[in-house]
Amino acid sequence: MTNTKPRKTPFRAPTGAPRRPRGEDAPSTDKAPRPARGAGAPAADRAPRRPRGAESPATDRAPRRTRGDEAPAADRAPRRPRGAEMPPAERAPRRSRGAEAPAPERAPRNARAGHVPPVQRESEEFFAEPKVRRAPRGPRAEPTKRERHKEQPGNPERLQKLLAQSGVGSRREMEELIAAGRVNINGEVATTGQSASPGDRVKVNGKLVHLKFSNRLPRVIMYHKPEGEIVSRDDPNHRPTVFTSLPRMSGGRWVAVGRLDFNTSGLLLFTTSGDLANRLMHPRYNLVREYAVRVLGELPEDARQRLLDGIELDDGVAQFSTFQEAGGEGANHWYRVSLFEGRNREVRRMFEAVGVTVSRLMRVRYGPFALPSTLKRGKVLELSDSEVKSLLADFDMANPAPGRPVRKPRER
Repeated sequence: MTNTKPRKTPFRAPTGAPRRPRGEDAPSTDKAPRPARGAGAPAADRAPRRPRGAESPATDRAPRRTRGDEAPAADRAPRRPRGAEMPPAERAPRRSRGAEAPAPERAPRNARAGHVPPVQRESEEFFAEPKVRRAPRGPRAEPTKRERHKEQPGNPERLQKLLAQSGVGSRREMEELIAAGRVNINGEVATTGQSASPGDRVKVNGKLVHLKFSNRLPRVIMYHKPEGEIVSRDDPNHRPTVFTSLPRMSGGRWVAVGRLDFNTSGLLLFTTSGDLANRLMHPRYNLVREYAVRVLGELPEDARQRLLDGIELDDGVAQFSTFQEAGGEGANHWYRVSLFEGRNREVRRMFEAVGVTVSRLMRVRYGPFALPSTLKRGKVLELSDSEVKSLLADFDMANPAPGRPVRKPRER
């Protein structure tokens, strides 16, 4: 098939017009005269100026229509007879079923989700069924944390007893501080035997003390002390202390019930009541301390009998109330021993007196408390309120007011 499209011919200038060399200026006869810089257009080209304030001529103004006159027929839009249908050109195009409305025609969305127009809301409320009001809630089965630690109003009590209950120290230490004039009540120096009431401001060595009266149940915790911790807040050698592992308190402090050596592990009791701690440590209550002891080598029978009969130490005679074998392999042998006092390094010194070295010592019982097998080293287990009340009853201490909420035991 042949291509019938005509070919394009290059443009050629007419032969009669003379060509001007490139770069040469056009002759002056062909150029329009340029007006001088600053000169206006010639008078023939300018429209005549109207004086300032004069009205434009009537020929230039559009004819004004008087008020009430109708616009001329040429300016008015043709009216459609009544009942006649609108022409298709003027009708809005119909949207097909299911198609979304364009953005300008859609109703604006409210910023709040689930907004209902007021008219629709009123109609829905009118035809809706009446709401059934719920019965008022009864008292909570378990108190909140704030209610659990809320202090009940108390009666006046002796100052040394209050300070001991608040965990400042033992009752004997508080009596010495009061006698030295280092305790103030409401800005005045306290005296021995003075009482304090709820609302009194008591300071020890210039520091305000949060008093805990007898109506508030003390807290008691069991701590599994690991080896390598000291039972003291002030250590010149800056060794690790057991108090860094205990729960923090906003007021008062923890009082240790007895002590354990730096290299001794096992059960250690703490309480917020100095009076309770004093009774747990007092010899007249005759609380048993039971230890698991591991020694190097075998213990002769005569040495065991000497430990049961009593051995003279530097600070007096010491003896075990019970002595039982607890197994062991090789050079290490375990024994279970118990005694009713707790002097400094007493168990170790008693074994050294019969020529046996203790390689490991662990306390497993203190009075009615036994070290739980589930309590890991460095962890804390707090006694429940029922256990604390039973403990107070055993030591002839008055129970707090019965209105105090129950506190759950906690483990850390």
